Amino acid sequence: MELPQMSELMGVSLLLGLLALMATAAVARGWLRAEEETSGRPAGQKANGLPLDKSSRSKKQKQQQHIRKEKPQQHNFTHRLLAAALKSHSGNISCMDFSSNGKYLATCADDRTVRIWSTKDFLQREHRSMRANVELDHATLVRFSPDCRAFIVWLANGDTLRVFKMTKREDGGYTFTATPEDFPKKHKAPVINIGIADTGKFIMTASSDTTVLIWNLKGQVLSTINTNQMNNAHAAISPCSRMASVSKDGTWKLWDTDVEYKQQQDPYLLRTGRFEEASTIPCRLALSPDAQVLALASGSSIHLYNTRRGEKEECFEQVHGECITDLSFDITGRLLASCGDRAVRLFHNSPGHRAVVEEMQSLLKRASNESTRRRLQQQLTQAQEALKSLGALKK
Repeated sequence: MELPQMSELMGVSLLLGLLALMATAAVARGWLRAEEETSGRPAGQKANGLPLDKSSRSKKQKQQQHIRKEKPQQHNFTHRLLAAALKSHSGNISCMDFSSNGKYLATCADDRTVRIWSTKDFLQREHRSMRANVELDHATLVRFSPDCRAFIVWLANGDTLRVFKMTKREDGGYTFTATPEDFPKKHKAPVINIGIADTGKFIMTASSDTTVLIWNLKGQVLSTINTNQMNNAHAAISPCSRMASVSKDGTWKLWDTDVEYKQQQDPYLLRTGRFEEASTIPCRLALSPDAQVLALASGSSIHLYNTRRGEKEECFEQVHGECITDLSFDITGRLLASCGDRAVRLFHNSPGHRAVVEEMQSLLKRASNESTRRRLQQQLTQAQEALKSLGALKK
């Protein structure tokens, strides 16, 4: 009886020992698997099975950290009057221009591209754009030709003009072709603005000194104008012949330039307002087509003024991740565009609608003709409905 009991005890002992060994092996495998999942590969081993030394591992970690630091962060901005944000550029946008027919917006950035946007998509969910590459350089300024068949850019490194022709394709898109040669380099100081005459026959370039050059389309300088004043600064003019300016004394001014220059008349001052930021920070400005609203940008913020009353009506703070580089109203005056980082932001011009309400109410009081009263009342109702849809109707 003792032998069978001893054999049974030995069997049980062997079974328990085997189970203990199996448990130990399982724990060891689990620990190794956890190590591999943590590091992505077995400790101290590369993906190809070779040992990984500390120097190469630390070098790779530094490279990954360097890449993470260099990746730009997209600036986020929200506001009840924000209509849209146009995002296709991979670099910061420096300038933009609306075409005279109102169909397109051109933007240029330091990513060596010019983007042409369709304005009819602005209030849609998707915003289409066409790309023109700026070879061996990048553009800092862009302007459409009056007939919308070409655009010009100022080259950052070349310090000169380049002309792009726009050829419409059968699918409705455009092909952009740069002229064989850029304009010759003539300016001695940085260029701050470019433009094309309404006739489309002349191009103007103005530098930060007192020089303005007039070119023909072949790149020949026709005239050199010396303003004989202090260094040129920023200003804007509206189609109705009112001009706005901002000064370092902390003021903005609205001028009427529709005068008889042949009779020695000078532009006269219509309104002056306070803008303290102008005394310490470089500013940009834009004047609505009807000259009813003045937009002033300082840093990354935008301020909208009613030019009739000289009062500030709206303020958008931290609109872009960088300082605002350009401001522009579309040709209808309903939208204001701004750029500064990699996006263009479009705002509903609520002060413009309010200015229409005020003007129509004033004209209705003096109108005696019934047809005139109906027309004015219709414009008044449209402006009030626009403000109501934006949640900006003042009671």
